[in-house]
Amino acid sequence: MDKYFLSSLASKHCTDYNNTMEKSTRLIICSKTDTGLRRRNNEDACAVNAACHFCMVADGMGGQAGGELASALFLDAVTLIFQDQSELTEEQGSSRVKAAFDLANTRILAYAEANPSFAGMGCTAEILTFCRDRFVLGHVGDSRTYLFRDGNLRLLTKDHSLVESQVEQGLLSRQEARNSRFQNILLRAVGTSEKMDVDLSCGDLHPGDIFLLCSDGLHGMVADHEMQPVLAFDAPLDLKAEMLVNMANDAGGKDNVTVVLAHVQA
Repeated sequence: MDKYFLSSLASKHCTDYNNTMEKSTRLIICSKTDTGLRRRNNEDACAVNAACHFCMVADGMGGQAGGELASALFLDAVTLIFQDQSELTEEQGSSRVKAAFDLANTRILAYAEANPSFAGMGCTAEILTFCRDRFVLGHVGDSRTYLFRDGNLRLLTKDHSLVESQVEQGLLSRQEARNSRFQNILLRAVGTSEKMDVDLSCGDLHPGDIFLLCSDGLHGMVADHEMQPVLAFDAPLDLKAEMLVNMANDAGGKDNVTVVLAHVQA
């Protein structure tokens, strides 16, 4: 679904990318992004790097090629900030996540200012970094991060969207929110304002944890209770990612679909 931020159109397009798999002694991380069934370009971007302790998802918004460019600028910023492979403390991880969001926000704003035809470009994004026995998560927009632990799937982020605000105010039920014609309106995104608040959260890593980062091309098409059995399934991580993408496409594939999975080893 096309996104809007402050009445700015966020068109979506598409391209296919193969699975990416990274391994370390503690983590297996994989990513898959797909055009979906109704888009021409892929305005999503994703990256995983176990050696540099991070994974990320970005979902672009903006007319013409603006969305694709915004998510690419976000990916470049994350890669630059997380190029050091040294083990991170939680404080260092938090600082890097915030720095990556700030750098991406600055670069997207600067590009749009220098190129007025790209006005309104931006992206939603997730960054997850691993800091010894802890994780740090940064979140802006309506992409999401889930944690599958001990057989239960838990959403770690809150959508920065109009319908989520209406649910919190008791104006809509969860089911009404899924069917609302306003679910494409964002209240917060990267690259749309000089002042951008990033939701930062942290927690312990447990052996067996699986983190799921995804664009709304997945969670907008596949309900949480449908994702949970896939994550519980005894199968290679990249197969689980492929299954989730296929489920979104089987449900209609209305948007680009991006999935990142990170499995904490014993």
